[in-house]
Formats: sequence, C-alpha cells, structure tokens
Amino acid sequence: MRTHRPHRDERGLSLLELMVALVVLSIGLITVSALFPAGSRGQTQDRLMTSANFYAQQKLEELNNLTWSDPALAVGRHPTGTAFESVGPDGNFERTYEVTAMAAPLDNLKKVVVTVQYTAITSHSVTATTYVRR
Repeated sequence: MRTHRPHRDERGLSLLELMVALVVLSIGLITVSALFPAGSRGQTQDRLMTSANFYAQQKLEELNNLTWSDPALAVGRHPTGTAFESVGPDGNFERTYEVTAMAAPLDNLKKVVVTVQYTAITSHSVTATTYVRR
C-alpha cells in the first residue's frame, strides 16, 4: 500500500525565481534607457540641419528677388574674403554665397550657391543652389 504524501503548495514563487526575474527586468530597462541619449543627439542634429537648410533657402529667396545688376549678385564670394554672415538666434550658423557667371550659351544665367556652416559635435555644412536669369 502506498502512503500518501502531503502535497506542497506550488502556486507561489521562490525567492530565487523572483531575484532572477528582477535581474532580467533590470538589464532590459538599462538597455532601453541607453537609447534615449542617442535619440536625443540625433534629434538635435536633425534640428540643426533643418535650421541650416532654412537659412540657405532664405538667402536664395532673397537673391532671387534682386535684379541682374544688383551688387549682391556681382560675380564672386559674398561676403568677400573669409568673412561670413552670422545667422540664427545665437549667430551659431555661418552663411556665405558664391555667384558665378555661366558661359555661353547660358550667359543669361548666374549660378548662386549658398553655403551654411554649423557645428554639432563636428563641423557640418549645407549648400543650396539656384540660377538667376537676366
């Protein structure tokens, strides 16, 4: 005849199982939290690039409204030399533009290339190009 053993109640968790679960959860949370600074850096860099594009487009639109003989559309770098125009709320964007006269048969066009430089950890630049017609 068999003897009847009393059944152990196995519905609860042991302390060891609880500790393992907490370690696994902690590792997951640490991994996910490491993603937030990287996402924030990416968002900042994207915002700076968008602003640089805006300042380049802004200058192109300003130059497109000028007449062919306007001094701002004279052939060469503007501002001259190594100077630049500071733009942005803190002046942290540097903008220059270069005007080039096109050769025949396109001699009724001037090519305008606007460059905006900014620093976000490393130096970056954005260029935008348009053509102004006589």
